Amino acid sequence: MRELAGKVAFVTGAASGIGLGIAEALAQSGVKVMMADIDGAAVEREALRLAGTNADVAAIRADVSLKAELQAAADATIARFGQVHILVNNAGVGGGGSYGDWTDAGWDWVLGVNLLSVVWGFEIFGPLIEAHGGGQIVSTASMAGLVAAVAPGYNVTKYGVVALSEGLRPVLAQRGIGVSVLCPGFIRTRIMESARAVPERLAGAIAPPPADAPVNPFVAMAAQAIANGIDPLYVGELVVEAIQGDWPYIFTDTDFEAGVDARFAAIKAGFDKVRGRVPRR
Repeated sequence: MRELAGKVAFVTGAASGIGLGIAEALAQSGVKVMMADIDGAAVEREALRLAGTNADVAAIRADVSLKAELQAAADATIARFGQVHILVNNAGVGGGGSYGDWTDAGWDWVLGVNLLSVVWGFEIFGPLIEAHGGGQIVSTASMAGLVAAVAPGYNVTKYGVVALSEGLRPVLAQRGIGVSVLCPGFIRTRIMESARAVPERLAGAIAPPPADAPVNPFVAMAAQAIANGIDPLYVGELVVEAIQGDWPYIFTDTDFEAGVDARFAAIKAGFDKVRGRVPRR
């Protein structure tokens, strides 16, 4: 998609962080943007700010972990702009708990927001993008989608986003839709405050840790790295470039490249253990 001016994008998780950075970068490129977020007041506020720069944007509150709300947001996008060419499946939450601390509600929430909303995004928006002449779908995973270094539930969802994107890329290319997966590193976002976005229906089942709970060293390190992380608008600018160039993978930095290399080296070593053996049939 070399020419972006006049195209229409739908961005989830657009009230802050990476989603807001992508929405702003797209708007600066002349794209009309529907900004969706579970925090209705925040997304309205940011849309008004961008509109003040002559950007053609609109906002809608949507809990993307509910398929019906994502469908309603798609309908609102078509009603407002008439078409859609770019989908950014960006909404995401941290959490899910460590081994031994899992709950059904925690899994439902993390899977619903981080993975199922991406599945539904492809399902709902794919046919619309195809009908409007093709375009691009970008889904936000994480470096935790390539190296399982965070909480198990989070890792599972992000690996799923990578797998879904890789699997659908050749399929949708035949339909005029490019597919990219964004694997950011430490970005200056509010993901460590994900508990603020727990939907009302799960509020009683997902409680934040007690104030006097011991601080997990990894969590403390991650919080510090995120606080000093990459500017979300820079990530948005990378995503715009990736849409224009149909990049399959979008990375924000090279900090985790060694970890990815180590993972694939371990996979290669697994093949080496059986190389030359003749399997029994």
